Amino acid sequence: MRATSLYIGLRMARVALHLVEGAVRIALLFPFADARRRAELRRAWSLRLLRCLGIEVAADPALAQCAAGLLAANHVSFVDVFVINAVLPAGFVAKSEVARWPLIGWLCRHNETIFIERGSRRAAHGTQLHMIDALRSGRRVAIFPEGTTTRGDRLLPFHGALFQAAVDAGTPVCALTLRYTDANGRPSAAPAYVDDVSLLECLHAILASPGLVAHVAVAANLLPPFADRRHLAHRAHGAIATSLTHQATDAPGSAVQHQRKEGAINR
Repeated sequence: MRATSLYIGLRMARVALHLVEGAVRIALLFPFADARRRAELRRAWSLRLLRCLGIEVAADPALAQCAAGLLAANHVSFVDVFVINAVLPAGFVAKSEVARWPLIGWLCRHNETIFIERGSRRAAHGTQLHMIDALRSGRRVAIFPEGTTTRGDRLLPFHGALFQAAVDAGTPVCALTLRYTDANGRPSAAPAYVDDVSLLECLHAILASPGLVAHVAVAANLLPPFADRRHLAHRAHGAIATSLTHQATDAPGSAVQHQRKEGAINR
């Protein structure tokens, strides 16, 4: 059933209030919390935000393997950050423009986000050092190596430079797959933050699509030592691409599922 304008308006107000609550919590609690407590607060807040958006999280039990190190995932939506934080709280590497987003930018700046400026070698080097320090201290750092978003139906080439910190720090890399399905279990593009879609339009599309589920799965857990960043990026890309393909063929309504059903009927 399609959501009404009143329903969407009320949900947007709820989301806005939750964002304000997050800012208050960060201002009051984070200065006195250790790293573990901050991760717990980030996880709980992200879960509540996803509930406000009407998104359920389906987490792969294998995520328990990703205790520390670099997290690398395909990128579909601005929601991806909160989905990952709901299961594996981490500091994210994000483009510098995100820091200027109203309220969300402030939240990111105070949640161990590492910002990177495009086209600046000096800034890129600083980002690299920041990532290495975070990884060596035992914290998780998450990246979206495609550098942009898709509708979740394809995987773009990875930027190998984002993997250099894992090579230098000698930490594991957990390759993750993110995908979104609707109330019927079919792939959904509602959360896709692509092309000329604005943040508000993307938010509206999500709230207008009840029953969304965010699936987070481990494609591969890659252990050091690594030959070099290009090889590491290639391995992570291959694992995520393979995992997404398998998940797509197992989805309800796919050609493979249709063939399986026909086979079951004919037996």
